[in-house]
Amino acid sequence: MCRGAFLKTFEKPLSAQEEKELLIKLREGDSAARNALIEKNMRLVAHIVKKYTSTERDYINEDLISVGTIGLIKAVDSFDIERNVRFSTYAAKCIDNEILMLFRQDKKKEREVSLNEPIGKDKEGNEISLKDIIGEDSEKKQPDAVEDYMFYEQIKCIYGNIEKVLAPREIEILKYRYGLFGAKECTQNELADRLGISRSYVSRIEKKALGKLREVLIEWKLI
Repeated sequence: MCRGAFLKTFEKPLSAQEEKELLIKLREGDSAARNALIEKNMRLVAHIVKKYTSTERDYINEDLISVGTIGLIKAVDSFDIERNVRFSTYAAKCIDNEILMLFRQDKKKEREVSLNEPIGKDKEGNEISLKDIIGEDSEKKQPDAVEDYMFYEQIKCIYGNIEKVLAPREIEILKYRYGLFGAKECTQNELADRLGISRSYVSRIEKKALGKLREVLIEWKLI
């Protein structure tokens, strides 16, 4: 199926006003609004699926549509109308994450199979696998493009939200502790001297700030 025909099988997306009206009804417990939000955003699922059709995997569009739909349903059920973001933006993240989760699970299974598959026998006639030769930690050393992509998404999310969720002092401490925004990394002691506060106070602020950013990543389903 060509790209254009693939998308034509789904309904046109909602306008911002239509989306808002359905979300208000959903909050009031309207099941019809919930179904409408899912149906009207299936085109979004299809659009995201297109990104993965060129990957070297044995998936067909229908498989990824099914998985992406699960992400869409999760988005509908978890979206907070008070958020300062369009539902479609939030849903796109949920759909993307659901598909990436499938890829990560399958990649892990593929590695487990290949590492445990017999490749010969030892002197006693026992079958040996690649895992026996290169060790248990080999999986951790293999490059994972999906994990790299997830890490990139996490970094984007942190930079995009850091000023929204952290106080200026928290930003300053993380900036110099982790070299954000091009700053030179400092130890807690160096930062304490720089700011004229105790090292333990730096540690407490750092821990609290990291906790806030972790909550953002959880909210955006990136961890």
